[in-house]
Amino acid sequence: MSNILVDLSNSLAAATEKAAASTLLVNARRRMPASGIAFAPDLVLTADHVIEQEQDITVLLPDGTKAVAQLAGRDPGSDLAVLRLDEKVHLTPAEPAKQASIGQLVLALGRPSDTGIEASLGVVSAMGGPLRTPQGSIDKYIRTDATPYPGFSGGPLVDAEGQVVGVNTSGFGRGVVLTIPADYAWKVADQLARSGSVKRGYLGVRSEAVELGEAAQKELKRKQATGLLLVSVERKSPAEAGQLIVGDILVGIEGQPVPDHDALFARLTGEVVGKSVRMEVLRGGKPQVFMVEVGARP
Repeated sequence: MSNILVDLSNSLAAATEKAAASTLLVNARRRMPASGIAFAPDLVLTADHVIEQEQDITVLLPDGTKAVAQLAGRDPGSDLAVLRLDEKVHLTPAEPAKQASIGQLVLALGRPSDTGIEASLGVVSAMGGPLRTPQGSIDKYIRTDATPYPGFSGGPLVDAEGQVVGVNTSGFGRGVVLTIPADYAWKVADQLARSGSVKRGYLGVRSEAVELGEAAQKELKRKQATGLLLVSVERKSPAEAGQLIVGDILVGIEGQPVPDHDALFARLTGEVVGKSVRMEVLRGGKPQVFMVEVGARP
């Protein structure tokens, strides 16, 4: 007769073994090494905050081999970085998983020392986003109750099949460890590998959230409790070129409501940089639309 606990234990051990083949040690800081994920045969995805030195970076492969790596790109806004191996070492790329579900069993993995892989079991406890970070923003995040041992930053959170749910990091401050979902992390990593950085949209405005009264919502023909009052517009900025002025209330971008700053950051992705975008504002209580060519954030 099958023992369900033994079956579960064996499945988790097999998932750990599979993911361990793509989990590396990253040595790019004076203190404890961190972890990384094989993103491609010659690329390693890790957390940006663990890269304290851009020279003399080494990685320890799952088979115990050491390799020299160069920084291919980094994005402090998402706390992600990509390393490119100097030597012709063929890594085993990790398999990204589909979107996580709350309550799902997951394993946080790390390779913080040459003694081997380490693992911690938990469940997905929450998902959210967008999230403003100290130097940018991320579209979404995952929170788990798996224990983040020292050196786990940059390592994977994996599901029961050993596929990567996301990248673990403690780099957003306040002692909080979050997981950057794999679909978002893979997209950022691809940009970093190709161009070395990630573009984010820039309007050149300062704003504050304000309540929209019933009359304003009636003019908009939708229920939206808040918008962003423009309190300053920089000279020669994309906003000024697009004829936005102080006193305008930004309420939507490309047909999507913008009730707060998080929503604004979520709309100003690298995909809209250099493009003319429909900005919906309330001016004098009346809705108007302006086409604004979004710039790249300095």
